[in-house]
Formats: sequence, structure tokens, C-alpha cells
Amino acid sequence: MISSTEHVSAFSGATKPNLGILCLSRSFGGLEMNTLKFAGWLRERGWNLTLFVLTNSPLHQGAQHQGIACVSTARHRKYFDVTGARWLAHNLKRLQIPVLILTQNREMDLVSLTKLRLGKSLKLIYQQHMQLGPPKRDVVHSLRFMALDAWLSPLNLLAAEVESKTRFNPDRVYVVPIGINLDRFVSPGVTTVAARQQLQLPAQTPLLGILGRIDAGKGQDFVVSVLHHLRTENKLPVELVIMGEPTKNEGDAYWNALQQQVQELDLAQVVHFRPFSEHAEVFFQAIDVFVLASANETYGMVTIEAMASARPVVATRSGGTTEIIQDEITGLLYPPRDLQACAQCVARYIHDPEQAHQIAQLAQREAQRKYSHHRQCELTEAIIYSIL
Repeated sequence: MISSTEHVSAFSGATKPNLGILCLSRSFGGLEMNTLKFAGWLRERGWNLTLFVLTNSPLHQGAQHQGIACVSTARHRKYFDVTGARWLAHNLKRLQIPVLILTQNREMDLVSLTKLRLGKSLKLIYQQHMQLGPPKRDVVHSLRFMALDAWLSPLNLLAAEVESKTRFNPDRVYVVPIGINLDRFVSPGVTTVAARQQLQLPAQTPLLGILGRIDAGKGQDFVVSVLHHLRTENKLPVELVIMGEPTKNEGDAYWNALQQQVQELDLAQVVHFRPFSEHAEVFFQAIDVFVLASANETYGMVTIEAMASARPVVATRSGGTTEIIQDEITGLLYPPRDLQACAQCVARYIHDPEQAHQIAQLAQREAQRKYSHHRQCELTEAIIYSIL
């Protein structure tokens, strides 16, 4: 595993090869946004980088807006895309790109076919974003994975999954956390008073906050129930900020049910809905406690942002959150959908602000140490040099 500054510094003066990043997606969710940000960071660090994308996809448009070099294709088949492999191999050879990073596992078949055409002159790196799902130890998956020279997992538990669910060489698996530009969260440039004024929130009331797509999997309905419990059973005058929006043309039913729940529990005056904002640091500065209620979050970017913002975190004990948050040290964890346990965690913070502050400060230092975009770039660069 390459993760230390000792390994990074060993390659700091090396010549940078041309680099490609492949992401043939028409969506623009967390994976695509992270891909675009990562490309931008590497370019800022002096890499001659090209993005391989679908024509007119949001990723293509975003890259063009940022001035990132792109090669696009209008079509892509998930399996046996011989034409796509020919296109990709031709452009890699034309642009003299010896290293290609793919960020979606659905492109594994395409890059393995491409490597058959180019041979060992092409080095392939898979940047994992999602859990593996069912075991992939069969012959077909094993042959595809054999084309990879390195597999980057964002967490140790996901790296362990690779070893247990695939036949991929564990010596080629590296733990490289997906980075975040933490500067604006560590130093938001706005006070709590100003943040609440910007978002038109109560000036003095303790505020819980949840940030993310309005979706059943994110658990906003659960947090509303927690708020009701805190106000009725714990007699705490807390309020809630829900920042996010439903997926267009998909999340209307859940959104409507959430609104109805708020009305039925007589919480309309203390639940504050706010749309997504590019300035998430303002949201974190405004709240007192961040609540993560996702059923199974692979890699909670918003959790890391809350940590970097020095806001105490209450989070579901599931998925990658159990590695990102150290229970009782950098946050408090509760069993999934356990309303009383979640409410108790929040109440602890409200009743003991000194402990909440200590936990939040430790969490901020942990976020800066492990999850900065600088560290992701440095570790990835070291791996690139090591496989050439």
C-alpha cells in the first residue's frame, strides 16, 4: 500500500507522463462530480491530462467549461465494445497516453479490450467509488481485472472486499481516499450568525442539519422523526435544516410524503427546507449537529465535509461510515433506523457542548490528515510512477 509521504516524496521530481481519465457516463452524480474535480486538481498540479467522455454528457460539458482537454464518443456498449476499444486505443496512441484511469466499473470490459490492442505499453488504474456488490470471482470478471495494473479503493474495508470477493492480486490494491478540497470548510469565511442570516434560519435555536439528495435512502424522513422525538420526549427546543432536492422526475413521491410527514407531526415551523447550494460550507457553519441517516453510505463525502467544518456528527453505523467516523472519538454512531439511539446521540451533544466541541475538533484534524484532495493526488501520483 502506497500511502506515506516517504513514498510520495520519492517521486516528487519525476517527469509527468501524459494521463487519461475515462468516464463514459451520462449522469452527473457524486462519481461524475468527483471525476471532474480530480481531473481539475491533477491539471493544476501540472499533469497533461485528457478526459475520455460521452459526447454532450454533463461531464463533457463540465470539462469544456473548465478548459479540460476532452476526447468524446457518441456511443458506448457495456460489453464486447470492439469499436469502442478501437476508438480508445487509437486516441491513447495518438495522444501518447501511457496511463489511463477509469472511474466506473462498467468500463472494465472496454479497457480490457483496449489493453489487448495496446499490450503492456498501456497501464490501467481503476479508481473505485462504489461497493463491489456480489462476489466477482468468476472467470469473466477475473480476466477483466487481470488487465488492471492498480486498483484504488477509498477505504480499507472496500480494499478488503476486493480481496475477499475477487481474484485480483491484493498486492496491487491501494487505499487512496477520495479527496475533498477542505479549505472552504476548515476556513469558511462566514460566521454562524452570518450563515444563519444567509439561509434565513433562527438566530439562537439549536439546529440539526442533513444535507443530500431528497431520497428514501438518505433518510430525511427518519431525521424528521428524530426531531419530533427530541422535541416531545426530550423536551429539547431543536429545529432541523434539510438541504437538498429530489432527483428530477424520480423523487416526487418521497418528497411529497416527507412534506406530509412534517405537517402531520406539526413541525412545519421548525423544519427548514433549503435547496442545494454550491456553498455547502455556509450550511455547515449554520448548524450545530450534522446527522447522517443513510441506510448504507459507501463513502460519505458530506460526513467528511461536516468533520472538516468542525461540526459534531451523528451517523448511521453502516457502510463506509464505520471507518470514516471513529465512534466516541470523531463522532457518534447509532444502529440504522434506531430512532431512540439517534436521538440520544443528538441529546448528548446538546447537553454537553464541551464534549461536542472536543469531538468536532478531533474530527476536523482527522479530515485534514486523511481526506484532503492534496493527499489523494499525491498518493495517486506515487502509484502512477510505481507502475511505469
